[in-house]
This record gives sequence, C-alpha cells and structure tokens, in this order.
Amino acid sequence: MVVPQGSLGSWEVRSIVGNMFPLLIVLCVIVLWAGITLEEAEEMLEQYGILAIMVPTMVDMGGNLGAILSSRLSTRLHLGTTEFDPRDRELWANVGAVLALAATIFTALAFGAYLLGGLIGSTLPLSTLLLISLVSGMSVAVIAVLFSFATTYASYRLGVDPDDTTIPIVTNVVDVFGMVIFIGVSALVLGF
Repeated sequence: MVVPQGSLGSWEVRSIVGNMFPLLIVLCVIVLWAGITLEEAEEMLEQYGILAIMVPTMVDMGGNLGAILSSRLSTRLHLGTTEFDPRDRELWANVGAVLALAATIFTALAFGAYLLGGLIGSTLPLSTLLLISLVSGMSVAVIAVLFSFATTYASYRLGVDPDDTTIPIVTNVVDVFGMVIFIGVSALVLGF
C-alpha cells in the first residue's frame, strides 16, 4: 500500500491539539507507572548504586531508538514511499539498523557503567553489567520497533498525522517498558 502525498492529518492548531491533548493525558498516567516501579526498586538501587546511574541512559536510549524508527516511517509515509509489507527490504534495513545501534549503545553502557563503578566504588562484574544491559536494552529495542510500526500504522489508518502521534506515544511507552524491564532484569540477575 503506497500512501498518497498530502493525505495525512491537518496542520491546523485545533486539529493537532485536539488529537494530542487527550493522548498526552493518557501518556502522563502511563509514565507514572515507571516512577512507581523505580520507587519499588529503591532497595536494590541503593545496594547497587551503579544500576541507579544506568537507569536514565537505559530509559532515554530506548525511547530514542523508537523515535528514530518512528520518524523514518512517518517521513516515508509523507513521501508516499512506504508499504507496510513484510517483504519491504527498506523497512527491514531500518529495523536492522535500530537493533544494531541498540546492541552498540547498550554494550557501551555496560562498559561505561563498569568503569564508572570502579571510580565510585559501586562495582558489579562486567559480565553481570553486560547481561543486564544487553538483555534489557535489546528487549526495549524490540518493543520500540513494535510500537513504532504499530503507532505509525494506526495513526495512518485513523487519518491522523503520524508526526503528531508516533514520537510521543513511542517514547513514553518505551520509557515505561524500559524502566520496568531494566528493573525486572536487574532484580532477576541479582536475585532480588
């Protein structure tokens, strides 16, 4: 399915605010879940301070990966070059690039946390940090890919400009899942 140019959404302030305001209210409530999860993990994060240092990067990078893919998909929709077809090699190349970027970023996060942990005296073995970072990070990257495709496609089908909806939805939802997954994987690996 090739999308004709100019068929998505409206540039009117009323239309954008009308679409986004209710969505942002729902997203605010969803993001509260991440805060509650973080509060529940306070004991583990106090014992392993290096994990607390990893949290912002883990959460931020997951949302950024989703934003990258969502932006690319939205641009292709506006250009009329996207087909949501599993045989579309360019779509798979974008997915592969996001996953490769995730593997690189989350490996670097583990190494950076290990080095920083040595400086501040909050160490965990590098293998443990790699396991936590890569399992959490790659899980979040897969969720980012799924939500990017689902949100872009749903926005298109509903006649809403994906530029207005995809990045707020994907970044917020992936941030929440990033927090929950990171805390869950950390607790599982460390036996909490």
